[in-house]
Amino acid sequence: MASLAAVDCNLLLRHGRTSSFNQPLHHTSSLPLYRSLPWQKSSLLSSSSSGLVVRHIAIERKDQLSFARTDAVQQLTGSLTRTQGLRFAVVVARFNEIVTKQLLEGALDTFKKYSVNEEDVDVVWVPGSFEIGIVAEKLGKSMKYHAVLCIGAVIRGDTSHYDAVANSAASGVLSAGLNSGVPCIFGVLTCDDMEQALNRAGGKSGNKGSEAALTAIEMASLFEHHLKQ
Repeated sequence: MASLAAVDCNLLLRHGRTSSFNQPLHHTSSLPLYRSLPWQKSSLLSSSSSGLVVRHIAIERKDQLSFARTDAVQQLTGSLTRTQGLRFAVVVARFNEIVTKQLLEGALDTFKKYSVNEEDVDVVWVPGSFEIGIVAEKLGKSMKYHAVLCIGAVIRGDTSHYDAVANSAASGVLSAGLNSGVPCIFGVLTCDDMEQALNRAGGKSGNKGSEAALTAIEMASLFEHHLKQ
């Protein structure tokens, strides 16, 4: 037996009103007519002068219901295991070094764990998080690295200086990646106090430097193996 698929579409064109499908409908010649495909039987019911249009389309097919067919969707993702030949730069802020040094150690340990050669990682120190962006962009544009990892720690104080530095660091790293075309990974902590920062630099909240290194590996792999021009 033939299968019948009915799709009811309530399209509100004006006035923000809705209507039940069972309400009386009236044909209006101002609406376009739709031709059905050879294997379809379709009917279009429309209404009205109030601006509310209700369409009922019935499609009949002899074998089975059919949805729109598309080619298989290709999904691209970076790999954490295909690290051979990938090179990384790590930009580290010296300010709050008690925190950033531990973040760096976590990142380097992660690179080693995922088989990134030590000679393929260069570490560049800068005075503070504010200076990270311009150095990251310079490294990215050198085309020597597949990703640049940016590490810093901004801790809130008694003035609004924290907001200025934190926002500038974030926008700087973003701009570095966009302008260089090389992934620049944001590994800058923005914390309310030193305890929060230490907890995220190998304490009870893990090591965010390690997490940022994983992001760097994945993005470098994605660009190198799938997005390389």
